Amino acid sequence: DDSAYALRESEVCRMERRLFETVRHGGRALYRLHAVTVAASTLLVLYYRATRVPGSGGRRAAWLGMLAAELWYAAYWVVTQSVRWSPVRRCTFRDRLTARYGDRLPGVDIFVCTADPLSEPPSLVISTILSVMAYNYPAEKLSVYLSDDGGSVLTFYAMWEASLFAKHWLPFCKRYNIEPRSPAAYFSESYQDLCTPKEWSFIKDMYDEMTERIDTAVISRKIPEEIRSNHKGFYEWNPEITSKNHQPIVQVLIDGKDQKGVDSEGNVLPTLVYMAREKRPQHHHNFKAGAMNALIRVSSVISNSPVIMNVDCDMYSNNNDTIRDALCFFLDEEMGHKIGFVQYPQNYNNMTKNNLYGNSLHVINEVEMGGMDSLGGPLYVGTGCFHRREILCGKRFTKDYQEDWNGGIKGRIQDTSIGEIEEKAKSLATCTYEHDTQWGDEIGLKYGCPVEDVITGLAIHCRGWESVYSNPTRPAFMGLGPTTLAQTLLQHKRWSEGSFSIFLSKYCPFLFGHGKTNLRHQMGYCIYGLWAPNSLPTLYYVVIPSLALLKGIPLFPKITSPWIAPFIYAFCVKNMYSLYEALSCGDTLKGWWNGQRMWLVKRITSFLFGAIDTVRKLLGLSKMTFVVTPKVSVEDESKRYEEEIMEFGSSTPEYVIIATIALLNLVCLLGGLSQIMTGAWNIHLDAFSPQLILCGMLVITNMPFYEAMFLRNDKGKIPFTVTLASFGFVMLDFLVPIV
Repeated sequence: DDSAYALRESEVCRMERRLFETVRHGGRALYRLHAVTVAASTLLVLYYRATRVPGSGGRRAAWLGMLAAELWYAAYWVVTQSVRWSPVRRCTFRDRLTARYGDRLPGVDIFVCTADPLSEPPSLVISTILSVMAYNYPAEKLSVYLSDDGGSVLTFYAMWEASLFAKHWLPFCKRYNIEPRSPAAYFSESYQDLCTPKEWSFIKDMYDEMTERIDTAVISRKIPEEIRSNHKGFYEWNPEITSKNHQPIVQVLIDGKDQKGVDSEGNVLPTLVYMAREKRPQHHHNFKAGAMNALIRVSSVISNSPVIMNVDCDMYSNNNDTIRDALCFFLDEEMGHKIGFVQYPQNYNNMTKNNLYGNSLHVINEVEMGGMDSLGGPLYVGTGCFHRREILCGKRFTKDYQEDWNGGIKGRIQDTSIGEIEEKAKSLATCTYEHDTQWGDEIGLKYGCPVEDVITGLAIHCRGWESVYSNPTRPAFMGLGPTTLAQTLLQHKRWSEGSFSIFLSKYCPFLFGHGKTNLRHQMGYCIYGLWAPNSLPTLYYVVIPSLALLKGIPLFPKITSPWIAPFIYAFCVKNMYSLYEALSCGDTLKGWWNGQRMWLVKRITSFLFGAIDTVRKLLGLSKMTFVVTPKVSVEDESKRYEEEIMEFGSSTPEYVIIATIALLNLVCLLGGLSQIMTGAWNIHLDAFSPQLILCGMLVITNMPFYEAMFLRNDKGKIPFTVTLASFGFVMLDFLVPIV
């Protein structure tokens, strides 16, 4: 049939014009069958609980508490299904982009943010800077900006050193097409087979000497006077300047439009700019969102590129074609005009083989973010993201929207010097610039929340834009994940606290997104917004059944009762699918088990304190803060991390909770077994088998904590004071009736 043939030809031509394709994950029919059966078993569990409430007494209170916890778990499970129903994966066609646009590609401004030279060493920061300067992209269309919220001359000095080293590093990278283009990552992996040993040694020695100079300056906290005379920017600092009280500083270290801004081979270098926005004690600086908004304004008078990429200072570029991949989405003729931002996953290169602290984020990256992509787009996670400049400035989507990809500052007015441009940029980075403006509300990243990136992304979606999630085979960015338990708990406390504060604010996805995004998309946002309140039912479930076992109070059906079947089915099938997800996303079996342990630990510590702090802020009892997760650790901690030994070593409330729960379950298991074996309750074993199994699994899960309390002698063990306090709380639990 001619019409059918023409239709097929038209479809083939249309597909060949596309710059990316969308592939749906397979096995969805099987997954949906699994979800339906789990839902049915969960309903049976809730029916059993609701129809068999005991009479008055402690057992009734405990039973109703179990019902409330299981109701919460059921509701939260439904929320998590929103992203698992039909996840997708995106694939780009860079060859088509090159063939269609050639060198007619838009300019890209790259923002890197740092806040503290001690938590985020300058030598780490410049490796990220150098990696994004070396993208496989026309250098004259790249501008790299560093926001230093610490206002440190040490960071500026590191940037100055990097600007000199870049003249040799960038041509070296492009000549041999090396990956990754972070010198720290590249030399640590020793890819010297890609070039001559002599040249490799020359560049490596140059890099080592540079980092040694930077590290020496950081340790001494002093820049040699002979170096200060080499760039006018050093004169911005004086003895009165502190990280919280200084004038705006904007310094163009490399001007890509200056004929002198070339590398060792005479090729143009990307523009490189250092910015420290003004800080004054009497003015709130709005954390990272304030830094990003200052960067948006400062870049508008220097390069003004239509595409903005931002990345954290510890997330270096791992794929030199990432910009071209992102542009495949923006420049696609069929779908590109709808796309507001392109989000890449957070990947870490310092994870242990078995994911000791559960920080790999594999399932979130592969499944949950891919599921969000099918609903309207992933959330904005604050790093590894490409935005249209216009949408960060409040632009709403319309069907007739057309982007001016030729935007940006083409050339400079003849009489305008770089010094004049720097002065103009400084005026845009003052504390008072945003007063009585829409910055932080309708323009730029939003203020008023520790996870400003998430509400900014939600607002973009509510203005009609879509986003896409790109997860290429070679990760676009690699960074440093937490390497100690304390760092892990701090990071997840910050994430859960910020996400929960969104849920309880006017930006709650169900309220703010109502009528603007679909319900499943709103549910996807709430997966993370409900992390913090998950702590309460989890605490209840790991404490009350164990105490009830010790006190002879059955809380589950007998093991011989037909009603035990839905409990067992829901528990086993959900965990089996969790294991399948983890293994299919690249985790090991032991890695999955470590993840389950950390799932428990984070819920009873990070999420609990996140929930408490969120409520305290809502009641006006505390103020919003932002704590930078340290990117450094001492040598013995690093050694234990590599050997996959959990790190404690200090006395914190989180460790007291962990140790208390572990000891409580151990005592309850031993006590319950003793009671059953001696027949003290005169009740058949089958009445307590479910609680024995639950308590036993918790004890097995907590084995590393028992080792840290009783068997280890290294500095990373649980301190004796924590163990002693935990014993006290366990004894107190036995004196309090189950209510």
